[in-house]
Amino acid sequence: MAPFRIGFVLFPRLTQLDLTGPYEILSRMRDTETLLLAKTLDPVPAEHGLSIVPTATFADCPPLDLVCVPGGVGVNDVLGDAEILGFLRKTAEHARYVTAVCTGSLALGAAGLLRGRRAACHWLSREALRKFGAEPTGERVTIDGNIITGGGVTAGIDFALRVVEELRGKAAVRRGLAGARRAGARGAHPARRRTDAARARRRRRPRGKGAGGNQILAPRVPCIVWSSGKCWANGNTRSRSEKAGIPRRPILRST
Repeated sequence: MAPFRIGFVLFPRLTQLDLTGPYEILSRMRDTETLLLAKTLDPVPAEHGLSIVPTATFADCPPLDLVCVPGGVGVNDVLGDAEILGFLRKTAEHARYVTAVCTGSLALGAAGLLRGRRAACHWLSREALRKFGAEPTGERVTIDGNIITGGGVTAGIDFALRVVEELRGKAAVRRGLAGARRAGARGAHPARRRTDAARARRRRRPRGKGAGGNQILAPRVPCIVWSSGKCWANGNTRSRSEKAGIPRRPILRST
């Protein structure tokens, strides 16, 4: 069976998180092929300098099952770019889903794909959708038929998860989240377990003896004070370090 083919449209000064957030989620789906599309195969600069390398051009792009347009300040140029808008119109004729994140929905509007449709957008540009015959929403993700649009920047992850749910169901969403999330369980990774064990040993290690011979541990976070142009660690008055016989250590002050 042919893979489900996804294409992300690249253009100069796009917001890379609008692209990379959904890309990270959608590319994890089984039996998918993900393409980065541009006019040429030259690297495309995002709005803050990160360069993204296309994997195919608009001219040689195979038929897509889903096309996605990210947002960014560069969308202003896309609205008048005949090549990109023409590609979107042609792709929309056979694509199963036509999607956008943030101000990328304005590009869909400029291509004439949002007339009479509800759509999400970055909140600052939301009302501009009306110029293209669309009905703007304040939703984080809006689905209207085969048009799926997401709100500003960080909504891209939620947008991608909704797309996964539409395509593969809620079980696939849970699998995607399990793979993408940061490990939250303490000691879940072997390196984390080793680090935690070493930290526990350091906390148990005696640093000195106080009155009556009782062991006193050094504080986990040293107190730092400034005095006579020097920074002193463990220098708080009558600190546990002083009681344990640990001298104050001068630290050179950076200028």
